[in-house]
Amino acid sequence: MNDATRIADTVTYERAIAHFGQRRIALPTFAELAQPATIPAARREALAGVDPDAPDALNLFRVHWYNDAARTGLQALPAHVVLPESLTGVASPIIVVLGDRFPMIRAHKVLPAYSCLVSRLVTGRFDPTAQRALWPSTGNYCRGGVAISKCVGVHGVAILPAGMSDERFEWLGRWVVDQSDIVRTPGTESNVREIYDACATLSKDPANVVLNQFSEFANYLAHYAITGRAFEHVFKSVHATHPGLKLAAFVSASGSAGTLGAGDWLKEKLGAKIVAVEALECPTMLYNGFGEHNIQGIGDKHIPFIHNVTNTDVAVAVSDHATDQLYLLFNDPAGLAMLRERGVPEDVLAALPHFGLSSICNMLAAIKTAKALGLGASDALITVATDGAAMYTSEAPKAAIKHFGGPFGAAQADQAWHKHLAGATAQHVLPMGEVERNRIFNLGYFTWVEQRGVELHDFEARRDQAFWRGLHELLPAWDQMIGEFNRRTGVA
Repeated sequence: MNDATRIADTVTYERAIAHFGQRRIALPTFAELAQPATIPAARREALAGVDPDAPDALNLFRVHWYNDAARTGLQALPAHVVLPESLTGVASPIIVVLGDRFPMIRAHKVLPAYSCLVSRLVTGRFDPTAQRALWPSTGNYCRGGVAISKCVGVHGVAILPAGMSDERFEWLGRWVVDQSDIVRTPGTESNVREIYDACATLSKDPANVVLNQFSEFANYLAHYAITGRAFEHVFKSVHATHPGLKLAAFVSASGSAGTLGAGDWLKEKLGAKIVAVEALECPTMLYNGFGEHNIQGIGDKHIPFIHNVTNTDVAVAVSDHATDQLYLLFNDPAGLAMLRERGVPEDVLAALPHFGLSSICNMLAAIKTAKALGLGASDALITVATDGAAMYTSEAPKAAIKHFGGPFGAAQADQAWHKHLAGATAQHVLPMGEVERNRIFNLGYFTWVEQRGVELHDFEARRDQAFWRGLHELLPAWDQMIGEFNRRTGVA
């Protein structure tokens, strides 16, 4: 990994310095994003007047978990909600950290997008004056990439399946340089191979650089050091009011597996189990399966290169029938009225608009994990609401027709509650031992070695936890390089 901390091309590096110097753009370090109170006061004061949804380079300093509700200032703790038994049906507290406080895209995927680009800029592996940044994704990462690109004067290209929500494409249409910068690939969530194929074709042009979230270790490292630390902070704050509470598990849908990197931090610091989640309609980890689903935010039918499989403890599958129907339940007046009658507190009801489809999936996976592992009131689980309900408004009428044949009301709310919350089971939960970990790890061979040309030695190295511990050493090295880059541009 030494190459990742060396300047690969001095000409490219100098062009990047000139580009950022001319625009007076400073880059935040990983340490600053992990602890944003350490961002210099003058810079935080300058941020106060910046629109959090504008393509302003100062918004780079808001790419963290500590934004307040207005997303213009800092708060002491990342925004979160503790889901009670009246909603989940399990005694274990389920802590959900809200990802829609992030700037520009209202989703935490802007963090790995920044991380993947900055690690290339400061090592001379991306020329902002001559190259385009290609952002392959099933929706939020490519939006984050386009947002970061526009902030720093880089030409960004989004690559995502054509079947994603209308809101994603509407957002992209407002942010890209040209509409041709939105590359629609066939299929939906499960069609990651088609995204890779499009990237392979586009990357034949040396002006195109693919920042592949599924294989860029900067994605993993950002979540390890920044998301992991933030979630530890949240848990400790909950623990302070619940003595004796322990963190039993960190739960996250796989997607690119970047967010699962936070699990490595939480296991290391607090002993939490790591739970990886996928769609039941495409159960790659559980059953070597395949298929289509609508839990937008998860990419399937492969094992991401940055997934630390041999440190993962449990695999869980959740049906998109459940996430679709609970999305309706959580966002319809009849559903909220029914939840209120069942004793769900008002603060929890007020948090439900922060739950998009993959967020609901994470919540359900935490419920299933608690049931499968026999967890009790002293065993907390922590997970993430990647984005909010606003990103899926166009999906609601489709879901109502698909699952209920018409409008959603009180009867449908009662049905969804009984089937997917009160009736949640421990089915499709796999506690993983050495055999299961190695089986899932081996599935990645077909994507990365056979299809994408990764050397077998590099593929196998990831089986050893020493490899992942070695990656952590990149962070302080990159922070030093970011500091030097800022000094060279004159904006330190």
